[in-house]
Amino acid sequence: MPDESQEIKESDTILREANISLILDSYDDLFSDFDPRPYSERALSDDFLFECKKAAREKRNAPQALELRFLIPTKKRVKAEENRIKKRLKDYFLNQAKEKQKEVIQSRRDGIKWLLIGIAFSLISTLLINQEGLIYSIPLIITEPGGWFSLWTGLDKVFLETKAKKPELEFHNRMAKMSVKFYSY
Repeated sequence: MPDESQEIKESDTILREANISLILDSYDDLFSDFDPRPYSERALSDDFLFECKKAAREKRNAPQALELRFLIPTKKRVKAEENRIKKRLKDYFLNQAKEKQKEVIQSRRDGIKWLLIGIAFSLISTLLINQEGLIYSIPLIITEPGGWFSLWTGLDKVFLETKAKKPELEFHNRMAKMSVKFYSY
């Protein structure tokens, strides 16, 4: 049986490696306190997700695939629960990655729609600009700023909004690919 100093050295090694290591008092630390369902269905804790995001951000440039490591007291470890938790975490991050991907795609589609509307308004404005009379002036007054607004909104959605959503998508993709391991302390 390894002595206590050997276990401490192993724990230090686990914590120092280029992985995400979190110390838990129990499995409940991973899940919402307000959700009574079993681990296979339970909502993840906001604190846990925040710590994962923070740790993943620090390890962003790590060359190899990361490993999510949970250190839990030896007396509280239950292999069957760990397998359920691993599956729950994998499913959660995969679903979140799919949702974020859908949001990015939808944002691009919305942006393209806005761009097309802006181009249409701009073309109408171009046709109306040399026309005389009140009947042509009113649509020109509406379509000219409408065209500019729509073009800029479309560009914002295609480029800036999708760029803002990329870090969340990358985080969830990375976490979905990450292996999960439990260690005793």
